[in-house]
Amino acid sequence: MDLRTAHSSATPFANEREANAPPQLARALAMLHARRGNPAGEISRLLAHDRRSVWGHCLRAALIVQSDDTGAHASLSASVAAILAIRPDEDDRAHRHARAAHAWLAGDAVLALERYGAIVADWPDDFVALTVAHALDFRLGQRRMLRDRVARVLRAWNASMPGYAGVLAMYAFGLEENGQYRRAERFARRALALDPRHPAAIHAIAHVMEMQGRVREGLAFLDATESAWIDGTGLAIHLAWHRALLQLDTDDPASALATYDAQIAATHAPTMSALADASALLWRLQLRDIDVSARWGALADRWKLQTLDDARPFYAVHAMMAFAAAGDAEPAARLLRGLHGAFPHPQSRLPPEEALAQPLCEALLAFARSDYAACVQLLANVRDVAHRCGGSLAQCDIVHLTLTEAALRARKSGLARALVAERAARKPTSRLNRLLRRRAWRMLPATA
Repeated sequence: MDLRTAHSSATPFANEREANAPPQLARALAMLHARRGNPAGEISRLLAHDRRSVWGHCLRAALIVQSDDTGAHASLSASVAAILAIRPDEDDRAHRHARAAHAWLAGDAVLALERYGAIVADWPDDFVALTVAHALDFRLGQRRMLRDRVARVLRAWNASMPGYAGVLAMYAFGLEENGQYRRAERFARRALALDPRHPAAIHAIAHVMEMQGRVREGLAFLDATESAWIDGTGLAIHLAWHRALLQLDTDDPASALATYDAQIAATHAPTMSALADASALLWRLQLRDIDVSARWGALADRWKLQTLDDARPFYAVHAMMAFAAAGDAEPAARLLRGLHGAFPHPQSRLPPEEALAQPLCEALLAFARSDYAACVQLLANVRDVAHRCGGSLAQCDIVHLTLTEAALRARKSGLARALVAERAARKPTSRLNRLLRRRAWRMLPATA
C-alpha cells in the first residue's frame, strides 16, 4: 500500500489501480498519520458508499487489528472476505493485508505480526502495515523489534512524505523502550518539528522523562503540550495517566488523584485501555495507602460491562485490580476461572503476557486480602519476566512496585531493601524511591 501522496496526484495510492481515491480514504490516512481524529468513521462512510473499495477494506482491517478491537470481528471478517474476492492473487499487496488480518482474526497474533512484517519488508513505505506491525510488536513484548522494525525502513522515508512524523514517533518509542533515552528524545523532537501537535511524539517524550526521573520537566512538558493531546487523539487518557505518574513520583498523591477524577474517571465511554490506565493509577495510589475505596467500586462496575473472555491478558490483570480492591468476589473468581481454562498447561511455552496473567491475578487477590507473604511468593516467581507484561516498561513497573510494597508489609526486610536498591539505582532522583528506601531501612527486625 503506497501511502505517499504525490504532489501531482490526488490519490494516496498512486501506484495502485485505484487512480482516484475517494476523499474519505485520504482523510482517514491523514488522521492515521497524525494520530488524531476518527479514521474508522471515515472508512465506515466510504464502505457504506462503495463496498468494493479494496484499500478502504485494508485500512478498516488494519485499524481493527491495531486497536485490538475484539468486538469488531464481524466487520473484520467482512473486509477480509471482500479483499480476497476482489484481489485473489496471493502476491497482491492488498491480498497480503487481508491474510495478515485474517491471522489475527483467527487468534494468531504472532502469525499476523509475521505477515504484516513481511509486507513492511517488501514495501518499506507502507505506513499502514508498519503501524500494525509496531502495535503487535508492542503487545507481544517484542521490544527489540519495536525499535528495529522501524529502523529497517527509515531510509525509505523523508520529510516530504505524509506520515514521516508518525514514523519518527514510532522509532522514538522503540528507542525509549530499549533504554536509548537520548536518541529517543532526539527523534521524537524531530517528529514534533514536522508536526508540533503529534501526540505519539509527545507520548514518547513523556516516557523518556518518566524513565529518566525528569519529573518536574515532564510535568511542565505535558502542561505545555496539553492542547495538542487532550482532545481527539486517542492518547488523552493515557497521557493524563503519565501526568499522574509524574505527580506520584514527586510525592504528590493529591494531585494524582485530582488528575484521576478530572481526566481519567470522567470519560463517558471508556475503552479497555482507558480502564486499564484507571486501574493502574488507583492501584498505585492504594500502594501509597491513599483511600480510594469509593472509586474502586465505580471502576469495577465499569469493568463488569466489558467482555473479558477474548480480551488480552493485560486487560484481565487490570480488571482483576479493580475486582480485588473493590472486594467484588464473584467477577474476580469468574475471571480467574477463565484464566485457568484458557491456559490449562502451566508447563507449555506461552507468550509472556499469557504466562504472567494467572500468577499476577492471584498475587493481586492475595495483596487485597492482606496476605502479603503469598503475594511476594507469587510475584517473586515471575518478576524476571514481568517487564513483558503486555505493556510498556512504565506500565509493567506496577509488578515491581507491588512486589516491593508486599515485601515491606510482609516485613521481609532483606528482599525489600534489595528491591528498593534496584529502583533507586534506576531512578535515583525519585522521591517515591527515597520514601521506599527510608521505610525499608527502618524496618526492624530484619527478616528473610
